[in-house]
Amino acid sequence: MSIARALARFADGRAATFSAFVLGALAVAGFAPVGISLLAPLSLAALFAVLAVTRRPRRAALLGFLWGLGHFGAGVSWVYVSLHLYGQMPAPAAALATFAFCAYLALFPALAASLASRIDAPAPLRTAMLLPALWVTGEWMRSWLLTGFPWLAIGYSQADTPLAGFAPLAGLHGVSLATALAAGLLAAMAPASRTSRWTLAAALAALFAGGAVLRGIAWTAPSGEPLSVALVQGNVPQNLKFDPGRYKETLATYARLVESSRARLIVLPETAIPRLLDGIDPRYLDRLAEHAYAQQGDLLLGAPFRDRAGNYYNGVVNLGATPTRFYAKRHLVPLGEFVPPEFAWIVSMMQIPFSDFSRGDDTQAPMRAAGVRVALTVCYEDAFGEELIAQLPEATVLANLSNVAWFGDSLAPDQHLQISRMRSMETGRPMLRATNTGATAVIDERGRVLARLPPFSEGVLQANVQPFSGATPYVRFGNAPALGTAALMALAAVLIALIQARR
Repeated sequence: MSIARALARFADGRAATFSAFVLGALAVAGFAPVGISLLAPLSLAALFAVLAVTRRPRRAALLGFLWGLGHFGAGVSWVYVSLHLYGQMPAPAAALATFAFCAYLALFPALAASLASRIDAPAPLRTAMLLPALWVTGEWMRSWLLTGFPWLAIGYSQADTPLAGFAPLAGLHGVSLATALAAGLLAAMAPASRTSRWTLAAALAALFAGGAVLRGIAWTAPSGEPLSVALVQGNVPQNLKFDPGRYKETLATYARLVESSRARLIVLPETAIPRLLDGIDPRYLDRLAEHAYAQQGDLLLGAPFRDRAGNYYNGVVNLGATPTRFYAKRHLVPLGEFVPPEFAWIVSMMQIPFSDFSRGDDTQAPMRAAGVRVALTVCYEDAFGEELIAQLPEATVLANLSNVAWFGDSLAPDQHLQISRMRSMETGRPMLRATNTGATAVIDERGRVLARLPPFSEGVLQANVQPFSGATPYVRFGNAPALGTAALMALAAVLIALIQARR
């Protein structure tokens, strides 16, 4: 029996449905913190090999859905921790909500698989061109539909491989496309002839070689002198963060950590002070500002604030030598930071402070602080690369203020760190990450972690950071190159299939 026939029989059996789920879960080990990068494209290659011989759209959709369910069920299981342990949602409801969320995310690989099966194209064409193009298009749709959730896009798994070289050229989706293409080439090898295998292997080697060459290019240049920075990690337990009895201790902790630093730029985490800014004792804010001023620099404080109209925002304020400015978070977390009316019943089951923020303006300029311009993101905002580049090329440093304590000791902090690394690669800028419990880290312009505090520890991470200027192709063109290439690949696959069908 040929390999193609064996795959076709396997694709129609029960073993394939179980395997699709397992393969999706296995791919999570390709991401941080496990970081076995090869597992992600191998998992995708195995799925593509089966989908290539699946002619029934419903069957293909089921296999894609089960892969996605395994992938997101294992990879974002920390949503349950947030809902149940810290949101106080009853365990059965939290489990059901987490399952529903993962099932929604799984619809995107299901859609890609179903669409691919509807094109009557030869298996090699489907695996090496059509499926990679549709897969990345699905990831892009997932990044904006219903406000978007681009977590665990396949490209993140390649942050430490040559394929990351495509990041400054075409962004995360460019890396995802290269990863999916590598998976497609691998999948096409198994049933191919010996001659075709050599051709496919050469294409795969060229893909990785191209990424390695791109990774060696310096897309941006140093700008000015290195800047001394201090990133503060308060390690305030999430279950006590908003406890009024813990408030004074939180203030004392951050004041002590701030005053232990002599850096020009000091960065505190998201909602470091768990109270509206106008409710904080002005003498305390003056104390922080005076310390920053004494260093001839500034402090970036994560704190919710209110405008004159009474709207309140999750944001950042600078204190110190530079005139005070505010940054208001633009991309809010559904159900956590804003509540669509139709989902108010879910929020009524949780106890989440500040669960209905207003959305910040899309055109906010980088914040001036300590003599540099800082492109700010709060929490998971830095998962949206095309939104971040709206502050570039003016900004020379990136900064993310987060509180991932909502997800406990889970995969989330390391996954988020990997996301931040991709933003540095895309933009050619260093990233400063100040978090409550981790991962507080300094990342250089090539996405390398230069220093990091241990998770769930109190401390100050001090470093000298070199600002960078210039614009990578991704900063100039955003997602257009990646999506355009995916569209051309899909169109070429369809045209070739039509031509072959007429012969």
